Amino acid sequence: MAVSHWLLTSVLLLLLFITHVSAQQGCSVSDSEVSVYENNPPGYVLTTIHVDPGFTVSIDASSQDAKFFTIQGSELQLAETVDYEENNVLMVTLICWNSDVMSNYLDVLVIILNENDNSPVFKQTNITQVVPEDTKVNATIIAREELSASDADQDTIFYELTTVVQDTEGYFAIKGVNNPEIYLRRALDYDKFKLTTLLLYARDRPVDSSDTTNTATATINILIEQSDTKPPWFLPCTFINTDNNICISSPYTGRVNISEVSTEPLILEPGPIYAIDPDYTINERIVYSIVGGNTDDVFLVDADTGNLTMNKAATSPDGFLLQVMATQVNNIQKYSVASVEIKVVNKSEHPPYFENKIYSGTTFVGLSPGSFVFQAGDSSSPLMITAADDDFPDKVNPNIEYYIKNSTDFTATRDGFILTNVVLQSPETVTIEAVGKDTVSLQEASTVIMVEVVRATAGAVTSSDKAYTAQDMAILGGILAALLLLALVFLGVMIYKQYRKRVKYLIRKKFSKEISGGFQSQSYNQDSLPDVSTKQHEASENGSVQSMARVLEQPALPLPSSNAEVINSPPEASVASTITFDQEEKKEEVEDTEPKKEVKSILKTDRHVADYGYKAVWFKTSGDPEAGETVEVIEDNAVDSDDESDQDLQKKEEEEEDYDKNDHYRGLGASLD
Repeated sequence: MAVSHWLLTSVLLLLLFITHVSAQQGCSVSDSEVSVYENNPPGYVLTTIHVDPGFTVSIDASSQDAKFFTIQGSELQLAETVDYEENNVLMVTLICWNSDVMSNYLDVLVIILNENDNSPVFKQTNITQVVPEDTKVNATIIAREELSASDADQDTIFYELTTVVQDTEGYFAIKGVNNPEIYLRRALDYDKFKLTTLLLYARDRPVDSSDTTNTATATINILIEQSDTKPPWFLPCTFINTDNNICISSPYTGRVNISEVSTEPLILEPGPIYAIDPDYTINERIVYSIVGGNTDDVFLVDADTGNLTMNKAATSPDGFLLQVMATQVNNIQKYSVASVEIKVVNKSEHPPYFENKIYSGTTFVGLSPGSFVFQAGDSSSPLMITAADDDFPDKVNPNIEYYIKNSTDFTATRDGFILTNVVLQSPETVTIEAVGKDTVSLQEASTVIMVEVVRATAGAVTSSDKAYTAQDMAILGGILAALLLLALVFLGVMIYKQYRKRVKYLIRKKFSKEISGGFQSQSYNQDSLPDVSTKQHEASENGSVQSMARVLEQPALPLPSSNAEVINSPPEASVASTITFDQEEKKEEVEDTEPKKEVKSILKTDRHVADYGYKAVWFKTSGDPEAGETVEVIEDNAVDSDDESDQDLQKKEEEEEDYDKNDHYRGLGASLD
């Protein structure tokens, strides 16, 4: 068994050797396995065929890819262009003939190499997508499956997204460089833009690659759909940000007559109550209601129109501050509240009116804004309009304000002066309408002003130079007021320096008279003498009169008949005068800003009748040693004199200053001794 197997193997090897020898002697190819890039033109040489004499070679027609090959002489060539994406491997069989007898077969394998000859392809090159305004940030706008591109070359696709419409950049983006899914990066606002166009690029090479790159483009149209995102707005309103998505309204104002019910909707400023849905493509229905400030239910509001009417009369002059709410019917959480101020006023019987139906004025070319318009024919008198009101006795209503209705070239002041609002460039005649409005009753009157704009002549220029604007007059008035104030201050300082001593003296003298007179009257009107112990207690509180109290405690001595008038008055008057003047002197010491001065004694042993304005207690010394001393109150007979000259006042003031140099307490002790 083993021998037969060895014999069989030997026979096969011999046959193979014989076949190989015969093949070498018939046909052969230089390369039986060839690699070639796709897209080569027909006639491309694949390999060379070697044929021995007497032999021929042909292509086996039964080969699967025989149509792609041809034999030209001794070369095997491509018969047509080959596409890698269709055929990446080709095989052909060549038959070697010896005369008419097939000698052998030759197999040639052709490997097709791929080239980057195909661009990526999108399923759709033009896409339109509707995106609601309230779409959440990071939400997917278009899925990856709808945007992915294919490449026949089987290359990796790189994507890039750009924006075509200006000011819409940054709202949309793709998930990654190899993931074309589009998502929302920023919140949308229908008022900013309503549509945008995006371009999606698909490349088979990275953007920064130096290799040949094939690119495909898809156009994506994004349409923004408005959503119900904003609450109602009361009109008129003012935008408070650059995005114009927040609009704030001003309060409404109106007037009603006290104790009177209006049957018509109230007239309000700046207009009737009215709210809109700012999401205007939706334009949701809005209803109105009063939610605050409607004391005693005086007012009603129409739920559909917002018209404000009266339910009853207002009986108090106190005004109303209503809160009116506007709410969307489909969503009560979408609402706004506006304030409505209603003033309660007395009824106006007569509306204002202009006594002149037409005013004529003149102004000049080239004047700066804010210049006066002058009366026609008088370039030195500013034109002033005045509305009368028969509700006032003098027909002057202080609540009337003026404004120009149909022109922005002129303006009116509150007082009715007409001013230029711009620089007038050329001569012309301008007809403007001026309105006088009662800010309380809201009644109006109108008149016509014919303004002739002329070129300034030499004389007119001189006149206009003298006519200052309202701003100039205000500045001048402020300067004059400041100068007047400085002048008054300077005058007051000069008067004070000149008459300071005299005024102080008169005030001090007047004050002394009133106080001393009061004490004297009190002492003379007493029916009985006060308790001596009380006097001693009062004297002990004031150290300056203690010695006098001890003197007055002694028994009264008989007095001469010549002093009868003094005897009839109780001695307490002297004590009162002493205490009074002592307190007065202490007040002067506190209030006087000058250095403390000595106070002269009011107890004297010699009588000075010539000391006008001076009161003292005088101890008269008799010739009789036993008679003792007589106490006499010297009245101020000259206090009431109003005819003293300035020289006398000055002299008395100097004498008083001399007396002040004496020490009060030392003088008092000397007098008592």
